[in-house]
Amino acid sequence: MRRVRFLTTQEVVERLGISKQTLFRYEKKGIFPKPKRNLINRWRCYTQEDIVKLKKIIGGTGEL
Repeated sequence: MRRVRFLTTQEVVERLGISKQTLFRYEKKGIFPKPKRNLINRWRCYTQEDIVKLKKIIGGTGEL
């Protein structure tokens, strides 16, 4: 069974070159679905699939 590695918000924004505020705005406006949350600390948990989807949304430019 394959284990999924989750990424933090900081890791995601660093990989995509966008700010946390931009990422949260995408979630709030429904552009990108809200990610899963860690059950212990309620932090957002992103998967590699989420990164791929976000790259398609921003088109590699960091902005819509």
